Amino acid sequence: MSDVDVNDPCLGCAVVSGSHRPVGGVLARSAGLVLHGVASPSPLPGWVVLTSVRHARALYDLDEEAVQELGPFAARVMRAQREVLGAEHAYAFAIGDVLRHFHLHLVPRYRDTPQRLWGRGAFDATAGDWRSATELEAAARQLASALAR
Repeated sequence: MSDVDVNDPCLGCAVVSGSHRPVGGVLARSAGLVLHGVASPSPLPGWVVLTSVRHARALYDLDEEAVQELGPFAARVMRAQREVLGAEHAYAFAIGDVLRHFHLHLVPRYRDTPQRLWGRGAFDATAGDWRSATELEAAARQLASALAR
């Protein structure tokens, strides 16, 4: 287990403000939510996270405007993962055990994704599974462009 405290200083606030840039950076913003690249190494290009702009432990702590935007925003992103990146499927995970910001992981699955990385297994990827920052950046830019249309 890591000794790094992602809440001191708050990683969510740093991503939202732009003082910390995960691979892909911030791709889109909408009604109390920010879409950004996942802040850890990824085995899947296009793995992104919808994060609350303010501190909110879970979905039940989001303000009404963010709650109403969450589903439509997530659906737009997941459609783009399929249409633009060629994902066969996309998963949504809201775990909420660590960060002070609500975050919904939107994780694409591709035809060549090993079955051990399907679903929740994507979180168990090892260094040998991780994709290059260049590949992850390219997928993030494609998603950002599709969402800006």
